[in-house]
Amino acid sequence: MRRRPVAAIFSDQMEKSTTKSHNSRIFFLASLSAFFWLLLLYFHFIILPHQQSSTTVNIQQPPPRKHFGFPDIKKTDPCGGRYIYVHNLPSRFNQDMLRECKTLSLWTNMCKFTTNAGLGPPLENIDGVFSDTGWYATNQFAVDVIFANRMKQYECLTNDSSIAAAVFVPFYAGFDIARYLWGYNISMRDAASVELVDWLMKRPEWGVMNGRDHFLVAGRITWDFRRLSEDEKDWGNKLLFLPAAKNMSMLVVESSPWNANDFGIPYPTYFHPAKDKDVFVWQERMRRLERKWLFSFAGAPRPGNAKSIRGQIIEQCRSSKVGKLLECDFGESKCHSPSSIMQMFQGSVFCLQPQGDSYTRRSAFDSMLAGCILVFFHPGSAYTQYTWHLPKDYTKYSVFIPEDDIRKRNVSIEERLSQIPEERVRIMREEVISLIPRLVYADPRSKLETLKDAFDVSVQAVIDKVTNLRKDIIEGRTDENFIEENSWKYALLDEGQHEVGPHEWDPFFSKPKDGNGESSDSSAEVAKNSWKNEQRTQS
Repeated sequence: MRRRPVAAIFSDQMEKSTTKSHNSRIFFLASLSAFFWLLLLYFHFIILPHQQSSTTVNIQQPPPRKHFGFPDIKKTDPCGGRYIYVHNLPSRFNQDMLRECKTLSLWTNMCKFTTNAGLGPPLENIDGVFSDTGWYATNQFAVDVIFANRMKQYECLTNDSSIAAAVFVPFYAGFDIARYLWGYNISMRDAASVELVDWLMKRPEWGVMNGRDHFLVAGRITWDFRRLSEDEKDWGNKLLFLPAAKNMSMLVVESSPWNANDFGIPYPTYFHPAKDKDVFVWQERMRRLERKWLFSFAGAPRPGNAKSIRGQIIEQCRSSKVGKLLECDFGESKCHSPSSIMQMFQGSVFCLQPQGDSYTRRSAFDSMLAGCILVFFHPGSAYTQYTWHLPKDYTKYSVFIPEDDIRKRNVSIEERLSQIPEERVRIMREEVISLIPRLVYADPRSKLETLKDAFDVSVQAVIDKVTNLRKDIIEGRTDENFIEENSWKYALLDEGQHEVGPHEWDPFFSKPKDGNGESSDSSAEVAKNSWKNEQRTQS
């Protein structure tokens, strides 16, 4: 047997190997081609439709009307149309702040004020000024936690967001900004707000109305949340200017007259009734009081503010035999004692309420709680602020004296008030006393039986607002004629009215300089002064 040459064997093996390799390559390419077409078909029929359906909702656009409607309401359900869904936020947005309560204020240890569900420590009734129960040393900026705890007692909570009339976001916005206003950069001031909005936008509840059925509460004035620039020296954070946040409703103790996404709710008073009876007993007590002072004022002058009329008011109080003055300043003062303040208001027929560092003052609500008829000097102090809680006809519960009349010394406060007939005074006082239930926040650990407190009024107003918005969307109505800088005027419209025009209060609300509300310098100064006054009252 002849052996084949090594070279020939090697050549034959190479040829066989080449043939096998060629066949394998053809098989590989055919398999790869088939796999590619299968992948293409899978992507086209399975993946693409899914992606399209999950990305069609644009957070800045209203939901399509054909897929939109009202939550199902059963006629037999007492909560139909009133359900509230509460977001279960990560603890960094609320409870962690309470655990770190010492950091919530530069000048005040807020830990004692966050006790008792946000009401603060109980007040001792040494002077017999208060009723037997329900009185606490409540901080004026504690609404964040009071409202959130009060929500826990709301009778129509639901875990099913599809039947909710509105969605509550329990973010302690006021406590958050309080931590970082002094000595922190804007990134730190904005961090929690930006994170919150990012968290909310990823939730399915947000997509239903793009956040326009959401609301949150901040126990501070609106200017703390309206920083207009990225300048480190500018005041506050930009929560209310975040595009997505503009869709939400924010309840604050002082709102902007030129913006549409915030709404004024009462400052907390010292009284937090647990039962209807507590309110009725207090109201009857206020009716029977003998009031020896025609008018009174509790406050301090503002020598650094050329526009302030406080100096003239203090001067008129001092020169009047029927006027009472409680001067406030740094350090110890009766003005910082709840008992002293309430005692003076209870002994007064009229309580003077000029602007504070900003438009509003907690003192106005303490006065009404005492059955004292209010005297305002600027419509932004109450009339355009608390339209949910106070009558539109401000003459029912207050007297209005324009600031300029005081500034130009055209009016004697004593003469103006003494001219009001006694019967008219009695009717006005009764109106004030009748408003007390809707101006106080009930004890969050209980529930009033029949009365509606400030919380109830606020929640119902939010529900009504969202309900009307749903109707507008379904019926195709738009707000293209809405002028945001006239927001304060829309709040004063009667039922059925939609258009606004010239108003007698236009001079009080001149057009904003920057088109976004108040001028940056002015709003920042207002907010800073408010914080300085907090230092004054807590020192």
